[in-house]
Amino acid sequence: MNKENRGSFSGKIGFVLSAAGASVGLGNIWRFPYLCAKYGGGIFLIVYVLLALTFGYTMIVAETAIGRHTQKSPVGAYRDISKNHKIMGLGGWINAIIPILIVPYYSVIGGWVCKYLFEYIRNDAKSIATDTFFTDFITNGADSEIWFIIFAILVLVVIYMGVENGIERVSKFVMPILVVLAAIICVYSVTRPGALAGVKYLFVPNFKHFSIMTVVTAMGQMFYSLSIAMGILITFGSYVKKEVSIEESTKQVEIFDTAIAIMASLMIIPAVFAFSHGDESMLKAGPSLMFITMPKIFASMGFGRIIGIVFFALVLFAAVTSAIALTESAVSTFSDEFHWSRKKGVNIMAAVMLVLGSLSSLGNGPLADVRIIGMQFLDFFDFITNSVMMPIAALATCVLITKFMTVEKLEAEVEQDNHPFKRKWIFGFMIKFLCPLFVVVILVSAILNVLGFISM
Repeated sequence: MNKENRGSFSGKIGFVLSAAGASVGLGNIWRFPYLCAKYGGGIFLIVYVLLALTFGYTMIVAETAIGRHTQKSPVGAYRDISKNHKIMGLGGWINAIIPILIVPYYSVIGGWVCKYLFEYIRNDAKSIATDTFFTDFITNGADSEIWFIIFAILVLVVIYMGVENGIERVSKFVMPILVVLAAIICVYSVTRPGALAGVKYLFVPNFKHFSIMTVVTAMGQMFYSLSIAMGILITFGSYVKKEVSIEESTKQVEIFDTAIAIMASLMIIPAVFAFSHGDESMLKAGPSLMFITMPKIFASMGFGRIIGIVFFALVLFAAVTSAIALTESAVSTFSDEFHWSRKKGVNIMAAVMLVLGSLSSLGNGPLADVRIIGMQFLDFFDFITNSVMMPIAALATCVLITKFMTVEKLEAEVEQDNHPFKRKWIFGFMIKFLCPLFVVVILVSAILNVLGFISM
């Protein structure tokens, strides 16, 4: 795809809402609340916000500026800046391959969300709150596969439509609705009897809950929540016009993303406290919190069916916008590197999604006995992308900027059109020293965890 006919966002609002749409997904609404609950509530939230304002901010600015500077997706961007350096070229390909591997299993979880929304529309809340509902569904290969394909089609239709007509238009429509739905559920959740104990748990830090794993887990969550090291922000950056302020846009994405993560926690944690009469052990449900614990909570509430519909509609909107961003990053790479048309790139991505997604979809059913290093397919794809490839990709970005592009040239890209770079000193220190250290810690911790040396 050459620069002349490359798609672009109409302006700052289009980029901010699309980047926020990319960031605000299952990472915020599904993963953040259960990690926040597990790792101490208020203390985890403080650590996460501090990291978002430093580590997260630095990586968003870096990736967006790389994309806009080169006007290319990750592989081409790395190649241009590193002057065809072979090892750095590999870093570009890692950035590009990550979304290709993530979006299939992400679409499987998106299919679960579709199924729950459908069931709340047609059924009583109590029938969805049984102990076996979720397990029966995901172990039924045909049922899980059908809903995975429905979600994948939703995403691919938007990608076919292009950058401004598809991604930007959907994000401008969906993101405001998402905020309104989140606010409605938050108000309902925190006003339940006993819910204030959950609000206190979320916002009042208890330093007894602090450990090194609080920091490591919060750092790992940054990748999920802010779409760092997935090639997405480099790709979206290549669609950003020169007159748009990268720093200002980054600040707004940060605020939007962190606000949604906090709102998601406010939807879930106080509701768990209200439902369990203050039993903190209920917060340890982990990934099943949204699909098993929350339906039980909805069933115990007045208007449980309506709240269930609104909640899963909200989660579906968030999941779709993130999956769109992941798929667009992959399609952009196909277009830039292989000179395929958008239509061909989307068709190839659809085939990849069907094959890899089916492995994850059937991994709890017919393929349950097939394991890779002791993991089912979905867990393996999640581990290899988020715990191994993404830290390596982030480290490669730090090296690309400090050793090849130079921090000064990146700062000049951010400051184009006389835009201020107010946090320049934070950026320079983070990209040179702390960000590389952070990602090495995440990578080593994840590998030690899989090998059984530490528990996360």
